[in-house]
Amino acid sequence: MIKLLNLLTEAKESFETFAKNRLAGAEKIIANAKKKGGDALLTYTHFNIKPSYYKKAINGKFDKEAAKKEFEQTYKKISLNMTQTEFQREVGRLEVLGELLIREK
Repeated sequence: MIKLLNLLTEAKESFETFAKNRLAGAEKIIANAKKKGGDALLTYTHFNIKPSYYKKAINGKFDKEAAKKEFEQTYKKISLNMTQTEFQREVGRLEVLGELLIREK
């Protein structure tokens, strides 16, 4: 039983560490893209959606079932009729949800 609890604790810490590392990377990209401006603002939009999801994962508030539903809804609404900004925001959302769900498996 203790080994199982240790494995669960390690998995949780590993998921949280993964989210912390991804958050740090996203925040760096966001700052650089915002500073650069111009076309880099599409990159800013793509990554700026991600921190709130990483923070939920870090704080143990990542709801896997809700994330799966949001992933499917986001996937269905992405289209070629979107503006570049809308497209980047939704693809960023899809990406962060997907990577957290895959990591949490």
